Amino acid sequence: MTKIYLIRHAEAEGNLYRRIHGHYNGDITPKGYKQIELLAERFRDVPIDALYASDLQRTQKTARSILKYHELPINIDSRLKEVDMGVWEDQPWGNVSYDDPEQMFFFANDPAKWSIEGGERFEHLKNRLTGVISELAEKHEGQAIACFSHGMAIRSFLSGIMGVPSENIHEILHGDNTCVASLTYSGGKLGIEYYNDNSHLPHELSTFAGQVWWKQKDKVDFSNLRILPMDISKDAKIYADSYRDSWKTAHGTLRGFSEEPYLRGAEKVSKKNPRALMKAYFGEEFAGIIELDPDRMEDNGAGWISFLYLTPDFRGHNMGVQLIGHAVSVYRKLGRQSLRLHVSEDNKSALAFYEKFGFRHIGTESGSLCPLKLMEMKL
Repeated sequence: MTKIYLIRHAEAEGNLYRRIHGHYNGDITPKGYKQIELLAERFRDVPIDALYASDLQRTQKTARSILKYHELPINIDSRLKEVDMGVWEDQPWGNVSYDDPEQMFFFANDPAKWSIEGGERFEHLKNRLTGVISELAEKHEGQAIACFSHGMAIRSFLSGIMGVPSENIHEILHGDNTCVASLTYSGGKLGIEYYNDNSHLPHELSTFAGQVWWKQKDKVDFSNLRILPMDISKDAKIYADSYRDSWKTAHGTLRGFSEEPYLRGAEKVSKKNPRALMKAYFGEEFAGIIELDPDRMEDNGAGWISFLYLTPDFRGHNMGVQLIGHAVSVYRKLGRQSLRLHVSEDNKSALAFYEKFGFRHIGTESGSLCPLKLMEMKL
């Protein structure tokens, strides 16, 4: 008999930024690295004879948890990778949920009916995972192996060996980041001892602890933002009002604020890059703005965030990070190595927000009303 531990990767950018990362090679988040440390302790005294991971960095970095206490090579097998999301790759979940609700519903609740341009079919995904797991189990007969894969890939695989049809896949909950399935393989048959086990994670380090969508029957997360291009000629008032509110929140006064230079700057960057000025919506309700300046800091290999704003109603709900995710998407494609921005020294809540998501203070510069901290996050 072969023992197989099938493990989902740690929290990665797609999970945090609420973007669709199938074959997109997103990185691990700060919380994800803490999850990896706890996963290493879980497997400290567990015999492991071989280690496999998909060809995406989020599984390979998670697989290193095993290496803390076991001397093994990481074998890369592309068949363990996530479902190919086709034209949905790197789109915000909020956009596809709004623009294509039927296909979004099928993806979450009846994936055999899910069909988009370039997307991998459910049966192919299920057979791909079943084939590679069975093959590796036969190769390591009588041993224990750890295989690192992805959320939808694992869920599809489980539905096959549990005999759960596509239309009833809601019976199999999505697994938390670093969740573990314990499988057996004997006589050509796969068996399940347990799955979706995240008992090594305390509440504060569980990705799912702060989310409810995965518990619901329809499995669609409606807390995601839609992120759309902003037409400054039509949205000038929304932009100016947002900047005014942001200025007063940061400084406690409107002294020194003038909307005209900011409007001119927004118009300039949006003409040069259609993804540089974006607005966010929660359903039909305006929620915020992200403005980038790709020219600024280009010589430093950095991507500059000029303005990141959420309306008061949407602050404190982990939505602002989705706007950071847009900046990551834009600047990674431009080959930048980091994100940079200014934060008012007096704006303690904004400083805490950026530090939570990986930004670090690298310098201080003068501002119109108070010193500005130069913050950077590596890409």
